[in-house]
Amino acid sequence: MDTLNNLELNKKGIIKSLNCNGAIRRRLLDLGLVKGTTIIPVLVSPSKGLKAFLVRGTLIALRDEDSSHIKVSF
Repeated sequence: MDTLNNLELNKKGIIKSLNCNGAIRRRLLDLGLVKGTTIIPVLVSPSKGLKAFLVRGTLIALRDEDSSHIKVSF
């Protein structure tokens, strides 16, 4: 198990837990990032600070600092 920001491009991961509280946790849950969801990183920004993830048929961009709170298994 590792964090989402370390998942390689185009490799499938399964969300296991969110290790954050407050507004950021609520935002991630509202985006559909719940336990058991499949997530795939598909794009990286030129500055390397953002990644786009395919979640439930939708592309969602997350900052590395936010994706580091999400534990995934491969």
